[in-house]
Amino acid sequence: MSGQRVKLAADLAAFATRIGHDFRRPELLARAVTHASLSSPTRPSNERLEFLGDRVLGLSIATALFQQDGSAAEGQLAPRFNALVRQETCAEIAREVGLGDVLKLGRSEMLSGGRRKEALLGDALEAVIAAIYLDAGFEAARDTVLRLWGDRIAQAARADTRDAKSTLQEWAQARGLPPPTYAETARSGPDHQPVFTVEARLATGETASGTATGKRAAEQSAARALLARLEQQE
Repeated sequence: MSGQRVKLAADLAAFATRIGHDFRRPELLARAVTHASLSSPTRPSNERLEFLGDRVLGLSIATALFQQDGSAAEGQLAPRFNALVRQETCAEIAREVGLGDVLKLGRSEMLSGGRRKEALLGDALEAVIAAIYLDAGFEAARDTVLRLWGDRIAQAARADTRDAKSTLQEWAQARGLPPPTYAETARSGPDHQPVFTVEARLATGETASGTATGKRAAEQSAARALLARLEQQE
């Protein structure tokens, strides 16, 4: 019927409730969770939305950081921004709201564990942000970002958000050592929200472990732990 509002499937309606947005144009959310592996001429993928959502997310986070700390220099704001918008953070938040459970994937992508892949989760979350922006405007999208990112934004000003892996590699190179290595030592949790434990190792034999909901985040955690140990020794 003309003018009748399209209804969301039950799983998408529940997801919309979890992220706190009532879609006036539900088809935008349906598109945001459709991966290219399932797209067709009549069923577009979320790739264009991901492109737009990346910019909406960036402006939302940059504005929040700018307003949060009026004395911070650009050199302080940039690493905080990068830590908040990087793929690992987006994927972590996507897992928290159960985005992987509602992704629409082709059979091959589904069989290869697509619902757990950081890249797919991060891109889909950005697509969802774009869907909210197109549905209700920038303020609604920004408010959703601030709600989902929550305390992470406040913590960014207090945390050491440097790229720990790069710092550890620079430390090794400065001492004539080969780059550190990283090895997954354990994996736990459900398939849709795995928890990884990774060990960072230097050629000197020094090691440290880190645990996180993403493999790259676990590597960063392990690198930070090893850097902290090295700093105590020096």
